Amino acid sequence: MFEKMNWLLMVLPFALWGSAMAAMAPLVQSSGPEFVAILRLFPSGIAILIAVIILKRPLNIARIDLGWFLVFTLIDGSLFQFFLTRGLVNSGAGLGSVFIDSQPLIVALLARTLFGDPINPIGWIGLVLGLGGIICIGTPPELLSHWFLMNKGVSESDVLANGQFWMLGAALAMALGTVLIRFTCKASDPVAVTGWHMVFGSIPLAVWHFFDKSWPLFPQWSAFDWGLMSYAAFLGSALAYGLFFWFASQTELTSFSTLAFLTPVFALITGGVWLGERLDWVQWIGVSFVLFSVFLVSQRARLWEPISDSRNNLFKGISG
Repeated sequence: MFEKMNWLLMVLPFALWGSAMAAMAPLVQSSGPEFVAILRLFPSGIAILIAVIILKRPLNIARIDLGWFLVFTLIDGSLFQFFLTRGLVNSGAGLGSVFIDSQPLIVALLARTLFGDPINPIGWIGLVLGLGGIICIGTPPELLSHWFLMNKGVSESDVLANGQFWMLGAALAMALGTVLIRFTCKASDPVAVTGWHMVFGSIPLAVWHFFDKSWPLFPQWSAFDWGLMSYAAFLGSALAYGLFFWFASQTELTSFSTLAFLTPVFALITGGVWLGERLDWVQWIGVSFVLFSVFLVSQRARLWEPISDSRNNLFKGISG
């Protein structure tokens, strides 16, 4: 029972992120990316810090962690949120989520290099399948036909001009943030670090938004719009980030970060409810690939061990 509950909690951040993408997609069109990013960071950070105080966890950032904390705040707070919301201006929630969630591949390589996290052949197969799955989920069928069947269709340059470069930047920022949390929390509480990095990460965005005359300083949102923003801020940000960085600081990074492949699945499901998005048959194939890839990578040690043992026994039999 405990293992099942732990697994559900590990999946929850990605479900909240996926649904928050669909909630934010219509908001950035009327308010601009900086305003949505600010509201996703600052109130969420305050909420997390209040929870830290209530739970009587350490609130301060240790002096030894301050340097890494500033780097972590700039990359995972300011840059990631701005890249994400800026990408949503010209791309849908599902497609944007696809490009952001290429980050587990980057995390796997960084974790392998910096921490020695193992990636056996089963894990690499899962990562490749996951990448193929998110491509199927988010790439237009016309472009897939153009790529693989050499048919006339939308060009790659047209697709990459619609916010995907910003989303790839968000993927890189998120991957770096996932790795940096271990350096930032050597003597500090990871939940407190999460809250503080959201609060301070919103400051550069607030300054930028104040001087950016291309968007209104305060948008004319309806009550429903504010409800979507509240969901994206407190559930899709405060709760999701608190859980994410807690697990990222405690568990093996490659397996955990690969659960991010589920985010576009949740983004497309909630996008269908809120925004009227629908899955085509290629996207359903992508969903299957994503779910299978999560299983392979998260269970790669258990799946590879029998294969490795059988191979070793075979070689022993031949040599004997």
